[in-house]
Amino acid sequence: MTKIELIKGDITKITADAIVNAANSSLLGGGGVDGAIHRAGGSAILDACVAIRNKQGKCKTGEAVITTAGNLPANYVIHTVGPVWNGGAKKEEELLRNCYINSLGLAVEHNVKTIAFPNISTGIYHYPKDRAADVAIASVKEFLETNNQTIGKVIFVCFDDENYTLYKSILEQ
Repeated sequence: MTKIELIKGDITKITADAIVNAANSSLLGGGGVDGAIHRAGGSAILDACVAIRNKQGKCKTGEAVITTAGNLPANYVIHTVGPVWNGGAKKEEELLRNCYINSLGLAVEHNVKTIAFPNISTGIYHYPKDRAADVAIASVKEFLETNNQTIGKVIFVCFDDENYTLYKSILEQ
């Protein structure tokens, strides 16, 4: 049985096989968690992202790619592009769900045992935090029910109190 853990803190400090980056489609770093991961991980992450871009172009919303973790205490960074919130009528929920499912799929392909997720799309993309928490937890649980051969632990890493409280209340239900 996969264990789901909740932590309030900085995802760049989490020791795991893989951490997930809430990236933008350029894969070249940005603000929020994306910028923090690129800064803490160093140039190896950016170099790997540039190589992916040169091969496939930008990363589409809901999709995911995997790179080295550079200087981070993880083996991999899985970069996924969350949706920008537009009121919910532009398939935002489906796209956010795909972020989690596709990230977990890459994790399984790379024999990842522990994976840490940030709160995807809840920063500058303005996805409502309560809805994003529901999608994140439901998507992860759904994936694990059918693909639970390799992942031993999923860690939700909340940077702020509001997300931590939301995740805690959902996970305790």
